Amino acid sequence: MDFELPADDDPRRLTVRAWLAENPEPSSRTLAEAGYVAPHWPKPWGQDADPIEQIIVDDELRRAGIRRPVNPIGIGWAAPTIIFAGTEAQKARYLAPILSGEEFWCQLFSEPQSGSDLAGLGTRAVRDGDEFVVNGQKIWTSGAQIAAFGILIARTDPDVPKHRGVSYFICPMHLPGIEIRPITEMTGGKTFNEVFFTDVRIPAENLVGDLNDGWRLAKVTLGNERVSLSTGGVLWGNGPTALDLIALIRKRGPVTDPIMRQRIAAVYIEHSILDLIRMRTVSAALKGQSPGPEASIRKILGDEHGQHVMELAKDMQGAAGMLAVGAGAAFRQGTDPSPLSSDGPHSDLGDPRWHGGYLFARALTIGGGTGEVQRNIVGERVLGLPHEPDVEAGKSWVGSRLSRTV
Repeated sequence: MDFELPADDDPRRLTVRAWLAENPEPSSRTLAEAGYVAPHWPKPWGQDADPIEQIIVDDELRRAGIRRPVNPIGIGWAAPTIIFAGTEAQKARYLAPILSGEEFWCQLFSEPQSGSDLAGLGTRAVRDGDEFVVNGQKIWTSGAQIAAFGILIARTDPDVPKHRGVSYFICPMHLPGIEIRPITEMTGGKTFNEVFFTDVRIPAENLVGDLNDGWRLAKVTLGNERVSLSTGGVLWGNGPTALDLIALIRKRGPVTDPIMRQRIAAVYIEHSILDLIRMRTVSAALKGQSPGPEASIRKILGDEHGQHVMELAKDMQGAAGMLAVGAGAAFRQGTDPSPLSSDGPHSDLGDPRWHGGYLFARALTIGGGTGEVQRNIVGERVLGLPHEPDVEAGKSWVGSRLSRTV
């Protein structure tokens, strides 16, 4: 297994550098049109890049200080599903502005009574001529208050088994009857929202795929909540990395406390291990193999690593860390759509974004499948351990929750 990236003079690197020389300050649209926002996507939206080529592009853009558009749900989950099952008209209408970040997207999946058992959703969509009338409620919808569109799953046939009566829609978030209520978090920000639908009319042309085939498409969407092939930040691929933190610590001068030195070494080791796991996943993909247990394990390790990095950053500030303002101020002023929007190193340990990242890091081991659920998946699917019993339902505790993570 080769863990080294291609050499500095690799022709693929030189191609990217030549493009950057011609476009030293590319706009988001220019990046998207060149296929550099999502290089692994098929042409004309991407570069048909293999995993190594994608990492090369990521590396060269990072070196040049070029940031991609921030549209994680649109680029990461919605667009791949539209590419997979959308009509040509849907692809032509939505993919380009998704890539450029001109139209921000959200995900309308979870509900108050069916967060883990996603197939138990209660939101209804009833056909009425050329429209579907939607009623129901969604929750934990990141970015709904600034999104132009959302990917929505709703029940369209209540008389069949729950997995078979679900459909998948593109939902314009400005439609009459949609009410968005932001949820204030401990960071002071409002990343999450409740979304209420009251007789909302969605055009039938916004149905993605076939009627009642939404569960299959939801799994395509959730399948794209994958381990990133690039060396992302510690907050679900955003924010700073462990190396960014260590560089700031180094600037401050030598650390003489032996316990603190061990903690710094520990986060560096965790970063290195996660990077090697990432490269193992890439190597498997290049050989045409499906990712092994390392893909599941990386989710567990990566979430806890993010918390360790943010805790170290907070502790390195000493008593001053208790006085940090936090990232929530920007939210209250309506100036920042996400506490995770910065993917570069924070300028100094006194930067309030470290405080906001520290508070947000509590969510890492909860969102996208809790650490406990992930460990059950590894235990059952990788190690072959028996299911954990559920005395009330008489079935696997984790089995009832796999529908949210598979």
